[in-house]
Amino acid sequence: MKIKILGPGCSNCKRLYAEAEKALAASGVSADLEKVEKMEDIMKYPIMRTPALVIDEDIKASGRIPRADEIVTWITTAAAKSST
Repeated sequence: MKIKILGPGCSNCKRLYAEAEKALAASGVSADLEKVEKMEDIMKYPIMRTPALVIDEDIKASGRIPRADEIVTWITTAAAKSST
């Protein structure tokens, strides 16, 4: 599983990255967590605002910072889909 945080490195992007780290630890799922900070890479995704959270190329949130428990739900759902 690949999780990407899209954003230029602002404080909100860092907060979202921290929430994603907490969510990964709480979920027990193994995944690669990556920061995407280059604008040309961010623009490949159909988002209007950063930060954004992408799990396995599926945009889960954009322009807000979801709580870790919400991210855990997305991670476990994506893990269940990939194991079937």
